[in-house]
Amino acid sequence: MIYRNQKLLRLAREAPHCMRCLRSNDGTIVAAHSNQLRDGKGRGLKASDYRIAFLDMKCHAEIDQGSRMSREERVTAWEDAHRETIGWLFESGHLAVA
Repeated sequence: MIYRNQKLLRLAREAPHCMRCLRSNDGTIVAAHSNQLRDGKGRGLKASDYRIAFLDMKCHAEIDQGSRMSREERVTAWEDAHRETIGWLFESGHLAVA
């Protein structure tokens, strides 16, 4: 089952910086979904909304369509940014366990 949550996706606007390159939030940061099959990505189907990384426009394009990194490097870059995103969501108080 694919999980959707627009409130979670909109939190990208509040991120202080891109979770990959650390560039300050200039208004281009979005919730970039995983492109991995194991996360539910499929033809015409995005992964669940909890498999996101807050990336700016440049990093999002590099990871999704870039040719400067191998597939493995793009997966690693996204995974690292995902971990940073989840950490920030908890540390900033946007996510909490009740």
